[in-house]
Amino acid sequence: TTWFFVVVLLMISHVAAFTTRLAPRSSSSLIVRNMARKAGVASPEELKEFVQKAGEKLVVVDVRNPDADVEPGDQKSLAVAALPDGSNRPMAVHLIWDRNTDNMPLPEVEKDTPMITHCGGGGRGQKAKDFLNANGFTNVLNGGGPKETDCWAEYGTK
Repeated sequence: TTWFFVVVLLMISHVAAFTTRLAPRSSSSLIVRNMARKAGVASPEELKEFVQKAGEKLVVVDVRNPDADVEPGDQKSLAVAALPDGSNRPMAVHLIWDRNTDNMPLPEVEKDTPMITHCGGGGRGQKAKDFLNANGFTNVLNGGGPKETDCWAEYGTK
């Protein structure tokens, strides 16, 4: 019976993801689209506009933790999208969000630098966004992460 519920939940999530891609832009479809995304994650449209406006000033803040003992859930997203390093994702920095201290290193950029935070799916990305805002950064969006494929497509290679 446990497998039955897992299969049903997976089917529901796939239907919701499919439906959100096809839904017309009405207020009711926005509610459906937002239910499929974690709270605070920007829409693909918001991210596209933000990335275009930011241009070369954009900084993508990846808060995922590669330590599977600390964040086992990050292993799936790391298999899909590697952490930034010198050879990939040139506009991204890796600043781990620490759940134990609700803290992270601050990026060494101007306070008005356009930034997109992300983790695997948006939960820690939102915590990082809130933390950066609380520390004076004024131009920050939560981009979700590789699990939010429509959002990831707007900034994932940056």
